[in-house]
Amino acid sequence: MAGPGSTPEQEDGSWPVADKFSTRTLRSSSTVYQGRIWDVVSDTFSLTPDSEPLSRDYIAHPGAVAVVVLNEENQVLLLSQYRHPVHMVLWEIPAGLLDVQGEDFVVGAARELAEEADLVAAQWHVLTDFFNSPGSSSEAIRIYLARDLSPVPQDQRHVRTDEEAEIAFRWVDLAEAVEAVLSGRIHNPSAVVGILAAAQASAGGFSQLRDAHAPWPEHPAQRGQ
Repeated sequence: MAGPGSTPEQEDGSWPVADKFSTRTLRSSSTVYQGRIWDVVSDTFSLTPDSEPLSRDYIAHPGAVAVVVLNEENQVLLLSQYRHPVHMVLWEIPAGLLDVQGEDFVVGAARELAEEADLVAAQWHVLTDFFNSPGSSSEAIRIYLARDLSPVPQDQRHVRTDEEAEIAFRWVDLAEAVEAVLSGRIHNPSAVVGILAAAQASAGGFSQLRDAHAPWPEHPAQRGQ
């Protein structure tokens, strides 16, 4: 990332390779579509105080969490689910929206793990954070690494409906999952990012992972605080 006023060719390495917040002049903001889960917002803003206004439409999203689940054999849990917008059954990792107001992020991830995979994890770490589509959505996703697993008791399991009723599971060696990503056989963004991040973390003995409750200022509800 080049410094202010510089071009990529002028970058001298003094600026850290780290995304940063940038405040721009917001002229107006309105909701042009209100959906069941997310809205479409139209903002008019200026890059500099004296520049011409620009208008951009984007999805206002509550954020999401995803979970890379690793067992003692260094296998990752993958689940298959039909996704209608792309008309495909995708191999994914457990994931879900952070649509419960004020819910702790780790609690939300544990809830999704229990509901989608019938599992409880005793060991949690932050694996990585990313924006799913920053040119068109405010969505931020945090991927956790979950280990030390146990099953949810049969009488406490979530009843999956609709597309989730078709979910099927497979434990896959982490190296095999990486190969599936690199060969273009896995397309879900959380799975792609999570699998590659888990492989890198595994190679380092998981020593560089953040605490499960590490700050997440990029989450939509945390920005500007």
